Amino acid sequence: MNDRKKALVTGGATGIGRSAVLALAKAGYDVAINYASSAKAAQEVAALAQGMGAQTMLLPCDVSDETAVRAMFAQVEAQFGHLDALVNNAGTTAKWKVKDLESLDLAEWDRTFAVNVRGLFQVTRAAVPLLRKGSNPSIVNTASIVGLRPGPQPLPYAASKAAVVNMTKTLAWNLGPEIRVNAVAPGWMEGDWMERMLGDKYDDLMGKRAKLTPLKRCVTADDVAETMMSLIQGNRFVTGEIIVIDGGFTSST
Repeated sequence: MNDRKKALVTGGATGIGRSAVLALAKAGYDVAINYASSAKAAQEVAALAQGMGAQTMLLPCDVSDETAVRAMFAQVEAQFGHLDALVNNAGTTAKWKVKDLESLDLAEWDRTFAVNVRGLFQVTRAAVPLLRKGSNPSIVNTASIVGLRPGPQPLPYAASKAAVVNMTKTLAWNLGPEIRVNAVAPGWMEGDWMERMLGDKYDDLMGKRAKLTPLKRCVTADDVAETMMSLIQGNRFVTGEIIVIDGGFTSST
């Protein structure tokens, strides 16, 4: 009988989601991997997780689509029966020119909120019955440092992450005492996401940020996954909290 714990990670194919899937698998969880379009990357991370002994599920689903979300959880219930952990990591952003409000397409604003805010709520709501069947169930949401303070990210992305901060606290109040809900707020993170945000200035700006950080580097996806696992597996009396992961940058500026 498979007595491993069960988890679902949205946006689990790349970046933070990928690291979370592998950290969960290493810790003894079977993992359902949700993704929107990164099918090849999802298959690759599933194979790595299986190599660690995990049973995996690949779940293509746009988290902003309520019908698709409900169908996804029907699949999870049929195969896993319950969930012990949910990582709400799926996210998107908009394009804009910094400080130029007119450069923002409102359709991209709506899409950002549909995925980052409504999507997180829809996934969480659908997951609650399965989490209540789990052992010490925990939800971890991916927020961002720009949800707590200004930064160069597009305004709808930052505003959506501020909403994630608020929802984390509100959901913790609503779902306690059975289910704990926390969030992580990464600072500037190495990898594709910031490369797209900073363009050809990536190396220069990331290097400058690292020099201003007490721990002398920028955060990685694995750093974020490590903190997620501590919130999932420990911290039994912690809920409604937002854990900043930025090497001390915000505390020193």
